[in-house]
Amino acid sequence: MRKTVLIFFITMMMAATTMAQSKNPFNAADVRLTWQIVENPYANTTQARAKVTLVNKGAKPVPTKGWKIYFNATTTRSGGLDKNLLVDRVNGDLFILYPGSGFKTVATGDSISSSVLQSHVKDITDYPKGFYIVFDSEPEKGYPLLTDITNRVNIDKNEKALAEKIYHQNQLITDMPVANLSPILPTPVTYKRAAGSFKLTPQVKIINDPAFIKEAGYFKDELAKVFGSKPQTGFTEKYNVIVLQKGGNNGPEGYQLQVAPGRITITATNGSGIFYGLQSLKNLLPAAAWTGTQKNFDIPCINITDAPRFEHRAFMLDVARNFLPKSHVLKVIDLLSFYKFNVLHMHMVDDEGWRIEIPGLPELTQTGATRGHSSNELKSINPAYGSGPDTTNQAGSGYFSRQEYIEILRYANDRHIKVIPEIETPGHARAAIKAMNARYDRFMKLGKKAEAEQYLLRDINDKSVYRSVQGFSDNVLNVGQPSAYAFLEKIADELIAMYKEAGAPLETIHYGGDEVPAGVWEKSPVIADLMKKDSSIKNTSDLWFYYFGKINTMLKSKGLYLSGWEEIGLTSGVVNGKKRLVIDPRFANENFHTDVWNNLVGNEDLAYKLANAGYKVVLTNVTNLYLDLAYNTSFYERGQYWGGYVDLNKPFAFIPYNYYKNQKENEMGQPLKPGHFDGKEQLTEAGRRNIVGIQSPLWAEVITSPEKHEYLLLPKVLAVAERAWAPDPQWATEPEIAKSEALYNQAWAAFANKVSKTELPKLDHYAGGFEYRIPTPGFVIENGLVKANIQLPGFTIRYTTDGTEPDANSSVITDSLNYTPQLNLRAFNTEGRGGRTVKVIQ
Repeated sequence: MRKTVLIFFITMMMAATTMAQSKNPFNAADVRLTWQIVENPYANTTQARAKVTLVNKGAKPVPTKGWKIYFNATTTRSGGLDKNLLVDRVNGDLFILYPGSGFKTVATGDSISSSVLQSHVKDITDYPKGFYIVFDSEPEKGYPLLTDITNRVNIDKNEKALAEKIYHQNQLITDMPVANLSPILPTPVTYKRAAGSFKLTPQVKIINDPAFIKEAGYFKDELAKVFGSKPQTGFTEKYNVIVLQKGGNNGPEGYQLQVAPGRITITATNGSGIFYGLQSLKNLLPAAAWTGTQKNFDIPCINITDAPRFEHRAFMLDVARNFLPKSHVLKVIDLLSFYKFNVLHMHMVDDEGWRIEIPGLPELTQTGATRGHSSNELKSINPAYGSGPDTTNQAGSGYFSRQEYIEILRYANDRHIKVIPEIETPGHARAAIKAMNARYDRFMKLGKKAEAEQYLLRDINDKSVYRSVQGFSDNVLNVGQPSAYAFLEKIADELIAMYKEAGAPLETIHYGGDEVPAGVWEKSPVIADLMKKDSSIKNTSDLWFYYFGKINTMLKSKGLYLSGWEEIGLTSGVVNGKKRLVIDPRFANENFHTDVWNNLVGNEDLAYKLANAGYKVVLTNVTNLYLDLAYNTSFYERGQYWGGYVDLNKPFAFIPYNYYKNQKENEMGQPLKPGHFDGKEQLTEAGRRNIVGIQSPLWAEVITSPEKHEYLLLPKVLAVAERAWAPDPQWATEPEIAKSEALYNQAWAAFANKVSKTELPKLDHYAGGFEYRIPTPGFVIENGLVKANIQLPGFTIRYTTDGTEPDANSSVITDSLNYTPQLNLRAFNTEGRGGRTVKVIQ
């Protein structure tokens, strides 16, 4: 009966959709669009040319008007080679494709093509996405469009060159036995192995100082995942015990771990140190511990003395561009705590989404957290990153309820992770602006003008014209609007209340501050009035100091300090006759914490300049620490590339106090010329004290699922953990170049072995298991023989010779192979899961 009802319901829904479309000139399902990249680059420019074809497979003709096609892309416009189909930007990355003067009615079975220019296609990330049709007869409804996007430009030459580069890079990685590697990751300050082992069984007892009851409870829960039941609390037992005791002098997060036969002792001055000692103990467990198939383990005896290098070890989670659910956030927190991160920077607000419930401001989540097709954006904001016309898209729409966020805070706090909320302003604020427009509209319809204007974020009469880096013309809140500050204080107060209810510490709120475009506020009557009243504001550049001065005062009154991107410490100036951002000394002693990402050409020394000037600096260098950047230059590799390419080696090679030394490539992946950093500002001793830590962001533009998030996150984040916690390696301080390089190569090989042989096998199962990236094999062809290797020792390369994709049963490469035109290679982990297949190109 239930099956019959379900069939009836589906039939009725399909019938309703058909009836809804019947008044339209044709059915969206009958039209197919193909987008083929045919010239890349186009005519020696930075653009590509695509052939766009509309195919009519339905019974009705496609007319010359009455419809439009929307899609998301980077810069795209009409090529001007014909007038069949034209392209315009709607806003941001949302574009519209519509009939031009050359468009002719497309009869059944016919098609029409047009040439369109778009940005140069470097990888599949650059493909347009999220196509849907909107009919004039239904302006509020979008119908997804069946689309086929292909690349007709031969990329084999580049793929072959990359495979050869990977092969030569992998040759530096020698296979090492596990016994020769660091016992845990991140590498501890000191360790000494001893004879014997501790047998960990379900009968083990936990003895803890009363100060560490929370950490003991956490560890019992972790062992319950291993054994299926919690171990008991011990009191005076001398054997088969794990003891958590007060003592030592290793600093607030340091610890001593001693594993002896029958007894494990962790000593620390506080709960943080005990917690990190427990993470090290967990790290000593074999991968099999997390499969639930084994009930006792031998832990080799060892003495570890350890403490972190930096007090701020951060990962930035972007849930604004594309949303990720609470379950995934908790899983990421498990991973971060396992590898001793202590800060989770939550990027919850951006142009494309507002992701946190705020009591009293329902439009923030009703409108600002919802993406879908809309003519006025009062109920939802525009689709972005291919989220499509429907508001049900799980990456485009979503938010954390107040209670969910409190649960996240408690979960993180139990794992000694501070959560920094980011409320991106004054730029990147489009979702908030549109949400408060919806609120304004609601109250104005009720005749309540004062309530309507209470939290308005824009000057209604502002005629300023601008375009942000991401293509928005309306994403900057008006810093002269008193209601904007009322809004920001309301948000701050509600966040403070959530942290208080969660029992979690809140020391700072991050207010972004980056990428405010030229042209903003220049034609705003509100700003003009403000400048008349405040003689210190000579031009729109001075509004920066005015805005962050007010935010700083507000936060100070609540016992918080201000965090932001580097622009909060910069101001407009003139260098060598050119206008550019320079260090602003006015906020230098205000305890501003700046996340400095820009170390691209011309700004290589910006982080050191800010630190030397007195700002607190969190090193967030794009070239080494941006995990959303693609692993390499392969056309098939998902990820951004504007700041370069980041594989496992890039964060590993990062030297916080002298990152010039190991910077080998520019943002295009090209080798740097000798002397590239000559004349750049060096970090002073005072500046060194202002480097509070490092952070890796993972921006979510290309992330539409937890699996895609894990692919870019791992294994790269393990190298970030190493660099944030472990002491300065010998290769980083060795002055002799050749010796330093030899030491680095040895350390890099050991780290790659550690990751592949102990850490990734754990992460196949830990916290439910992670879909980390398995690297592609490198290969060379010499005298007709194919040689292949892999970045991660212990992983297996399999092959097929008939053009099919290798699977877990395919033949294994043991030496070299004869080249054949249909030879494919694919790497597999110890669980038999494979990475991306690579075609061997001669």
